[in-house]
This record gives sequence, structure tokens and C-alpha cells, in this order.
Amino acid sequence: MSYRNIKNIIFDLGGVILNIDYNLTIKAFENLGIKHADTFYSQQRQTKIFDRLETGKLTEEEFCDSIRKISGIAATNEVIIQAWNAMLLDFPEEITDVLQKAKQQYRTFLLSNTNAIHYKAYSQILKKQLGMESLAELFDKQYLSHEIGLRKPEVKVFKMILEENGLKAEETLFIDDSYQHIKGAEKAGLQTHWLKDNNLKKFLTENGII
Repeated sequence: MSYRNIKNIIFDLGGVILNIDYNLTIKAFENLGIKHADTFYSQQRQTKIFDRLETGKLTEEEFCDSIRKISGIAATNEVIIQAWNAMLLDFPEEITDVLQKAKQQYRTFLLSNTNAIHYKAYSQILKKQLGMESLAELFDKQYLSHEIGLRKPEVKVFKMILEENGLKAEETLFIDDSYQHIKGAEKAGLQTHWLKDNNLKKFLTENGII
């Protein structure tokens, strides 16, 4: 697939910039005694508890209470949060260089379905591993679902970014590891790439984008 007239790139976070493994959180929940954890949380689907957390409608305490209620377990907040954060791994060593090169050539944005709990955790990983305080410095602007109250694959979240920054959809490339999010971006008129191998550098270089 060829990508033409790209002037802007919107990057997803998990599975694109940050290495993650959803199965680790599913297994961690199951180890807490939550049966069939994959039926209420996975990369493809999740229950309203997680949607509400990702749009800033649940506090950390309310999230933990909801997990206890839906599962019937008596775990502490700390244990539940550890399980929820289990999916967060590390940042690829080359990611800073890749994103800086992209920013030199395009207007770049981060769009992530995330939450306050994960934000705190991956920010600590970022500081420890790369010595950075925030990912925000690598982009023109970042859009985090729990801060803006919208999440992918809602078409309006893509249109909001386009309108706020004066971008043309046909000149904007969206990169994500979740197929349902790609479909949402396509409905908004963006060029898209479904990143399946978690190798952002390979995709950008092989396609002559950076």
C-alpha cells in the first residue's frame, strides 16, 4: 500500500510506541480468581467498566470497587492495580529517535485509549528507561482518552483532532495496532496503517515515511 501526500501522522500508544501484552493482564486477573477474564477485557472488546475508566468517568477507587463487584473477589486496590498494569512492558530502544525524525518532517500527534492508572505507570517506565518526563515532548500534541472524554474508534475523536489542528483527513496517516480503531479512522477519511508486528520503525522506513 502506498501512502501519498502525508503531512500529519497520528500515532497510537500501546502496541505502536509502548510494548504491551494484553494477555499478561488477563492472566493476572485470572490469578486473582476472576474467572474467564478474557470475556470482559481483551484487545478486541471490553466491558463498560473499562470504557468508563478510559473516558475519565471512573476514579481509581471506583474502578477497583467495580472490579471487586463484577468478579466477587476481595482483592485490595494495590493488587488490582498491579494486575491492571501487568500489560505495560517497555519502550523500544529506538522509539525516541523514530518519533523525533517523524516530528521533523510531519505534524505528529498521539491518540491513546488510556486511563489515569496506566498513565501514571507508563510515565514511570518512560522516566526510568528513557529519562523523559512526558511523551508529550515528542509530539505536537497528545490526546489521551481519559482527559478528553472520548475514545477510539469513535469517528468524532478523529474529527476533533483534525478540526482543532486544521488538518486535512486525506493528508493524515493514522497508525494503530487494533483493527476496530483503524476502521473508525477510515470512516473519518484518514489514511491508515494497521500495525500488526509492533515494529513502527520498520513500517516507517520501508515505506519511505522517515
